[in-house]
Amino acid sequence: MFNDNDRGQVGIGTLIVFIAMVLVAAIAAGVLINTAGLLQSQAEATGEESSEQVTDRVVVSTVTGVVAGDADDGIETVNLTVQRSPGAGDINLNDSIVEVFSNGTSATLTSDDDAFADTSSDSAAPGEDNFGVNKIQGDDSATLSDSSDRAQLIVDLSDIGEDEEANLKPGNSVSITVTTAAGGSAFVEKRAPSSLDDGETVRL
Repeated sequence: MFNDNDRGQVGIGTLIVFIAMVLVAAIAAGVLINTAGLLQSQAEATGEESSEQVTDRVVVSTVTGVVAGDADDGIETVNLTVQRSPGAGDINLNDSIVEVFSNGTSATLTSDDDAFADTSSDSAAPGEDNFGVNKIQGDDSATLSDSSDRAQLIVDLSDIGEDEEANLKPGNSVSITVTTAAGGSAFVEKRAPSSLDDGETVRL
């Protein structure tokens, strides 16, 4: 014969097991939701950083070289006119770095805040291991905040290496990479003309 009392005890045990399984499933679901949220946040941050590396960079429109004195000394200063690339956000040039390779000599230059000049100044002479910023068009700051803003980055080759070995003599080439704080970079490679005159400025 069946025992009704035994049948009730089995039902309570099953219910306890069922409740325990529901609790475990709820905890597991909570962990999965939290993990998914964390992965989504990381993916969004990675996507934004990748997008900034592509878009938040400068475009180099012109490059000129300056023979400061004797033509035999070559081009001592290189000036790069830059603007924001299409779709870029605000770019603070003081947070950028400039990598220079000239005549087998290389250097990584950072901004010299003391060498900033606005449009009312003649130039902004950078110190050693630094580049200067000369704002050509836009508000009085080193930030490119509008598509119409223009600035000039000033690289003094005579301060790179020893004995002015980075100066550009006729026919020599120089490569320069400008990297913004977001990681976007612009690369240019230019060659000096076949002849130079004392004190002249030439387009590279």
